[in-house]
Amino acid sequence: MMTILDRYIIKKILATFFYVVLILVAIITVIDVTEKIDKFVINNLSTASILGYYGDFIPWIAGLISPITVFITIVYVTSRMAAHTEIIAILSSGVSFRRLLVPYFIAALIIAGLSFYLNGWVIPQSNRERIDFELQYFKKNNLTSRSNIHMQIEPNVYLFIQNFNSLSNMGHQFTLERFDSNRLVEKLTAENIQWDTAKLKWTLRYWKRKQVDSIFHIQKTGAAIDLLTKGDAVDTTLAISPQDFEATDRGYDGMTINELTNQIEKMRFRGNTGVEVYETEKQIRYAIPFTIFVLVFMGVLVSARKSRGGTGFQIALGFLLSFIFILFFTMTRTFAEAGSLPPFFAAWLPNGVFVVISLVMYKYVPR
Repeated sequence: MMTILDRYIIKKILATFFYVVLILVAIITVIDVTEKIDKFVINNLSTASILGYYGDFIPWIAGLISPITVFITIVYVTSRMAAHTEIIAILSSGVSFRRLLVPYFIAALIIAGLSFYLNGWVIPQSNRERIDFELQYFKKNNLTSRSNIHMQIEPNVYLFIQNFNSLSNMGHQFTLERFDSNRLVEKLTAENIQWDTAKLKWTLRYWKRKQVDSIFHIQKTGAAIDLLTKGDAVDTTLAISPQDFEATDRGYDGMTINELTNQIEKMRFRGNTGVEVYETEKQIRYAIPFTIFVLVFMGVLVSARKSRGGTGFQIALGFLLSFIFILFFTMTRTFAEAGSLPPFFAAWLPNGVFVVISLVMYKYVPR
């Protein structure tokens, strides 16, 4: 059963955690406003628009810094308790160090569960509006076009577009090839392809079709027409939409875990490049809750011993270990997104390494 001591430690951890998150988010937000104030002025944005943007920005930042904030919180709370001889009093009363860890892990469970739910389903919803806002006002010229698009849109049907502009929803040098038993049976080409928002169809202009020994139906105004060798313009329905060509920066930030799973399956089916980025993000979302437990365990170990010099050394050591973890985590993620490491291995390797470090510390570090 939960004791008064357990509730005392849990309350202290949670209160300090949310306070630290609030302070760090406020600092980061002020810095971000300072960096973007010129862009707000240039785009003549209203106060309501800016506040709406930061209403989506703040949850994203809070979720991003949660694991490291937990570690800093544990180091601070535990070192303060050790400095006031509370840890010594607890252990002297007959409570084992393992039992002392129980309220820490209960607090970790609360934070990890909240973090998993928010990062997995809630924050991605607000990230969509944040990403759209940034694309509209901050990155207008960076993410409006893609080049050399290759993808599989249906079984044995492959598409190529040399260049696609997401603002005009127009692509150039379009090619659609259909295979049967690894043999090309049909090839459709067009100088450009345009999305018709009214008909929700694609318009091919200056198109040509080469048919080997199969039948390919092109729909015009909803009715099948005779197959032609070439033409000036024709409407057709394809198993893609302009959203499939959008070049988004960190687009996975706006996807829930379920949407990430669907996106990964779609990209694998179509043979798209960059699927490792989405796989890595999905694995990281599952790994972060466990990361919180690892950092809580390590935080208690580095700060439970009373220091003659006060709590400064433990807090400094906590920041150093946080920096090492972030550096290690960033490196493995970069390698995974580049295809050099399996996404599962990259997401869980930092946790595994720090678990080993924590167990070594638990065995040898005096408490």
